[in-house]
Amino acid sequence: MSRSAALDGRVGAHSHRVPPPFLYRALLAPVRRLLEERFDLCVEGVDHLPPGGPCLVAANHHNYLDGIVLATALPRPISFLVMPRVWRATPLHPLLHRHIGSIRLDVTRADVGAIRRALAALAEGRIVGIFPEGPFSVRGRLEPGLHGVALLALRSGVPVVPAGVRGTYEALAGRRFHIPRPHPIRVRFGRPRVFARDTADGGRVARAAVTARIMDDIAALLA
Repeated sequence: MSRSAALDGRVGAHSHRVPPPFLYRALLAPVRRLLEERFDLCVEGVDHLPPGGPCLVAANHHNYLDGIVLATALPRPISFLVMPRVWRATPLHPLLHRHIGSIRLDVTRADVGAIRRALAALAEGRIVGIFPEGPFSVRGRLEPGLHGVALLALRSGVPVVPAGVRGTYEALAGRRFHIPRPHPIRVRFGRPRVFARDTADGGRVARAAVTARIMDDIAALLA
């Protein structure tokens, strides 16, 4: 990915907070209640999340349930980076994603625009969610991570909180019409890491190392 002035600035310490979208606030409580009642939702490690200010939440990814589960598990709103096929899953999805603060991401190319929007969200003091594996893991196991999460971590300088989500794969595996079966779902948040900026070798070496560290942290939460 080519360098851009828009990608070089670190998120400042005096970020301002933007209120969550109305639709996000309206859906949060009933969805959380549904997950607790039908999927026995259990959340661990919330104390690892920064009480305020921006951060990245990096999690494993099985299906669309992961984003819903993480949004309800977090004490503050989160803006997810979303692939085009998820953004356009139904005719109503683009409108939904725009109204809950999602950030569209094209994983088939170096999407500078998405990185800029994610950095802007962090500059506003928001939590940005990313699934480093990119597309869904269709085998129910953690896949290698892409380097976008490292780029955001190194450019922004914000804490990266790993998250492990279990049970969403089993809830949807083999289900018709994407309607999940009741199955216990667990979320574990790990200790945050802040990665020092390193532009040696154009940042490639640093991005590979940071991506590997983040994926190791996610794997440890799933063990």
